[in-house]
Amino acid sequence: MAIEQSGPACQIIKQNWQQVATPEQQFRVLRGDVVKRLKSLAAEEFDRIYFDPPYTANLYEPVLEAIAKYSLLAAGGELIAEHDPKREMVEVSGLAIVRQKVYGGCAIAFYQSLNSPVP
Repeated sequence: MAIEQSGPACQIIKQNWQQVATPEQQFRVLRGDVVKRLKSLAAEEFDRIYFDPPYTANLYEPVLEAIAKYSLLAAGGELIAEHDPKREMVEVSGLAIVRQKVYGGCAIAFYQSLNSPVP
């Protein structure tokens, strides 16, 4: 599942996925505002969620809150949020940061649901 605002970027994501996916893997690309689209996914759970917004877009807190509110992260699943290493990542109700890594000008925070089993 991917959510992307830009129509041309949606097409590129679909093409890239088709090149790396195995036949049994399913993938959807939704176009639109990520916070609004997350609400439409409330009945679904995902094992992995990768979140890479523009670093200055102020999307971290609303997106993380929506993911927690709609229980989109499956028990035992992992949410990976890419961010500027200078940014202090937020913990929101229902999600906890379990580790963080810095790779040069990029940082990654790994979240798990507080309802998930501890690894």
